[in-house]
Amino acid sequence: MNLTVCHAARFLDSAWNNACEMNFRMSTSRRIFIAVFGIIAGAQFAHADSPSVTAVLNSSEAALGETVRLEIRITGARGADAPEEIMVDGLEIRRTGTSQRIEMNNLSLTSSVVYDYTVMPLRAGRFTIPPQTIRVGNNSLRSPALTLNVADSSGRSSGARSGRDAQAAGANNLVFAELIVPSKTAYVGEIVPVQIRMGFDPRVRPRLIEPPEITGQGFTAQKLQQSAENTETISGRLYEVVTYKTAIAAARAGKFEIGPVKAKAQVVVPRRQSPPRARGRSPFDLFDQDDPFSDPFFSNPFAQLGERREVEIKSEPVALEVKPLPPNAPTSFSGAIGNFTMTNEAKPRTVQVGDPITVTTTISGRGNFDRVNAPVVEDERVWHKYPPSSKFKQDDEVGLSGTKTFEMVLSPNDKKQGLPPLVFSYFDPVKEQYVTLHSEAIPISVEGGAAIASSAVGAPSGSAPPAAAARAASPVPSTNKPQDILYQLTELPTKAESFAPIYTRNVFWMAQVFPLLALIGFAGWKIRRARIDNREAQRIAALQHEATDLMHKLHRNDVSPREYYAEASRVVRVKAALASGNRRIDPNMVDVETAAETFKLNSDSRDRLRRLFEQSDEWQYSGARNGPGRVSPESQREVLELIRNLR
Repeated sequence: MNLTVCHAARFLDSAWNNACEMNFRMSTSRRIFIAVFGIIAGAQFAHADSPSVTAVLNSSEAALGETVRLEIRITGARGADAPEEIMVDGLEIRRTGTSQRIEMNNLSLTSSVVYDYTVMPLRAGRFTIPPQTIRVGNNSLRSPALTLNVADSSGRSSGARSGRDAQAAGANNLVFAELIVPSKTAYVGEIVPVQIRMGFDPRVRPRLIEPPEITGQGFTAQKLQQSAENTETISGRLYEVVTYKTAIAAARAGKFEIGPVKAKAQVVVPRRQSPPRARGRSPFDLFDQDDPFSDPFFSNPFAQLGERREVEIKSEPVALEVKPLPPNAPTSFSGAIGNFTMTNEAKPRTVQVGDPITVTTTISGRGNFDRVNAPVVEDERVWHKYPPSSKFKQDDEVGLSGTKTFEMVLSPNDKKQGLPPLVFSYFDPVKEQYVTLHSEAIPISVEGGAAIASSAVGAPSGSAPPAAAARAASPVPSTNKPQDILYQLTELPTKAESFAPIYTRNVFWMAQVFPLLALIGFAGWKIRRARIDNREAQRIAALQHEATDLMHKLHRNDVSPREYYAEASRVVRVKAALASGNRRIDPNMVDVETAAETFKLNSDSRDRLRRLFEQSDEWQYSGARNGPGRVSPESQREVLELIRNLR
C-alpha cells in the first residue's frame, strides 16, 4: 500500500515538472514573439511620415435640431492636444470622444488618433468652422476650414423626413425608397453628396434582385456604397432601412431632375385562396387601402403557404439647379471645386546644378478630387520640370473628403536661393469665387554654375577654327610620287596572287552555306506539313475538351455572376467554332450574329443569345456592381437550356 502511494506521488511530481517546463517554453516563445513584434512596430513608428491632420463632417447639410458629427484625425502621431470645444456663433461644438487606430498596410504601421465632436445647430444659416490649431509634440498643425449649411426643418424637402413619413403613412406600404439631395443648387462639376434610403417591412422577408439606380440625364454618379443598415419606426410601422451613399456631378448648366431611384425586390405575400377576399383588387395591392398583412398568414405563418412576388421600388425625383462657373478663371485652374488647403515640402535643400529636388505637395479638403491636378510652377525659367506622380487617400465612403499628394521633381540649371512659387487654383462654391493658393517660400542652396560654352562658340568670328589652324601649323606630307622612269617601265600587280588549295579559302566555305540552309529548310517544311496534317484533329479535340469542362462549371452554384456569364458565353463561342466545319472559325472571333448564323437560330433564340452576350459584357467590363452575389437557379436553367439546344 505504501509503495503504491509512493509511485503515485512520484508520477504526479513528474507530471507537474513537465507541465511547468512546457509552460515555461510557451511563455518564452510568447515573450520572444511580443518582443520581435514590438521591435518591428517601434521601427515602423520611428520611420513614420511627419504628422498630418484632416477634418471632415459626416454631412455638409443639416436641419435645425439635427446633430452633425465632426471628426478630426491626426495621422502619424499617438496623441495630440486638441480643443475640447470649438467656438462658432450659431453652432454648439463639443468633443464627445477620442479613439486611437493602428493600421497595417504592406507591413507598414500607421498610427492615428481621432477626435469626435458633436455639432448642434442653434439657428438656420451657413456656417464656417474655422481651422483649428492642433499641437503634436513641438509641431503645430492646422485643420482645414469646413462649411455647414443649416436649414429650417420645414424647408428641408429633398431630404425630408416629413416626406418620408407621408410616403410611409399608408398602412399598405410594404417598401419605400427615398432620394436625399441636401443641396438644391450646384455648379457644373461640383460634387454633391447623395443618400438613398430603402425601407422594407421585415415581415415580407425582402430579397433585392436589382440594386438601386439613380436615373436621369446631364450628370454622372459614383458607385453606390452601402453605409448603414438599421431598424426605424416610421409613422408607427417598423421598417428595416438600408442607406446607400454616392455623389453626383452635373456635366452642364441648367435645371435637372435627379432620379427617381428605381430598384426591384422580391417579397413574400400570402397566397389568396378565397375569391371574396380578392374582390375589387389584385392579391398584391400594395398601393390601395387594403393591407395584405391583415391576412391571418402573418399572424400564423404556417397556416397557409406564402408566395414570392416581384415589386418595383421607386422614389420621387429631386430638382437640382446647376449654375455655370464664372468666367475669367485663373490660368492655373484645372476644374477643382470645393474647399482646399495646400502644403509643400522640398528635399534635399542643398544640391548641385542639375541635381533633382523632390517637391511634395499635399492638397487636403473637400471637393471633386478627380479634377485636382498638381500645382503649376509660377516661373519655370532655369528650371527643368518632370511630370508629377499622385496618390489619393479618401476620408469618407464616396471620396468627397480626403488628401491628394503630388511628388514633382525640379532640376535647377543655375544657382538659386529658393524654389519657384507653386500655384493651385480652385473654385469655392460657398464664396462663389475663384481662390488661388501660393506656396510659401522654401529656401534652398544650389551650388555650382551654368554649363560652360564650348571654345568654338566663344571664338572671334574673324579667327580661323582651331582645327584649321592646327592643320596650317603642321606640315602636310606631300603625296606626289617622284616621276621616276622606273614607274613607267614596270607596273606592279595591284593584288598578290596565291596558289593555296581552294578548300582553305573562306569563299569556298561561304558558298557551302547556301545548300546547307536549303536542306534545313526542306526538312523543316516536311516537319511542318506533318504537323499541319494532325493540327486540325488536335484543335477539334482541344475545343471539345474545353466545351465539356465549361459545361461542368456551369452546373456549379458557388460561382460569381461575372465568372458564370463569361463561361457561358465562352461555351457558345467554342460550340460555334466546332460547328463551323471547314471554315475553321476562331472562338475568340465569334459574336452573336456569327453564332446565330452558324446554328441557324430563330428570332426567339437569337434574342436570348444576344441577352446572354450582353450580360457577359456587362459583368466583364462595367466592374463590380451592386447586385446579387450569385446567379439565380432560374437564370441557370435558362442559360443551360439555351446552350444545350445549340446544335
